[in-house]
Amino acid sequence: MPPEGALLESRSMRDSVMGRVDALDKVKALVMLPDGIHVRSEDVARYFEVSTGVIRQLTTRHRSELSLNGMRVLRGSDLREYQSDSLSLSSASVGSYPQRRSSLTLYTRRTVLNIAMLLRDSDIARSVRTYLLDAESELRSELRREFREGYADLDRRVTRVENHLGGVGVALMELGPVLHRMSCRLDSLDRRLDATNRVVAAIGNRLCEMSDDIKRVDARVDDVAHQLRDLRRNRKRR
Repeated sequence: MPPEGALLESRSMRDSVMGRVDALDKVKALVMLPDGIHVRSEDVARYFEVSTGVIRQLTTRHRSELSLNGMRVLRGSDLREYQSDSLSLSSASVGSYPQRRSSLTLYTRRTVLNIAMLLRDSDIARSVRTYLLDAESELRSELRREFREGYADLDRRVTRVENHLGGVGVALMELGPVLHRMSCRLDSLDRRLDATNRVVAAIGNRLCEMSDDIKRVDARVDDVAHQLRDLRRNRKRR
């Protein structure tokens, strides 16, 4: 687990746990304004049990980071509109925002968590940081455990696959000679088929030649028949 100072010094470390706003209520209840979203500087100071001046000084030093995490400064018409909306939410809030106030700084839970990781001299802030680091450590341990379990399960599956593949390898080795014999038979059948095709082709050619011979014989028979008919007619005339 990283030391508590890591959150104080490292913005990237703070950004990595900025979503854990539940840490605030785990340490101490944070009382929100009637809108249920924001708190004021004095509310933040009360939560961390420090003076409002300490919160304002920290806000000035880290304004850019806090603004990115939800801090707003209302002035003019924005301030009057917010005061009006807030007063309409709860009659108990009447008088909470003096009309002559020139500005109002509002913080979200995310901003308050950001302050907890920046505020050095507050036991509450230290408790929040400790909770965050403990929760992060538990999360890492859980992830490592899940990784180990997942790796072990994967290893078992790979082992089963290897065993199956081993059986397949043996079967392929046994089938090798059989496949070779089948291949030789197929080659022999191919050669026989080629020879048969050649014989059939030769027979076809011979049949064509015989057809020509038959045509010639038919022609000669026709000639002889004509000659015989001519001889009969000549005899009859005599």
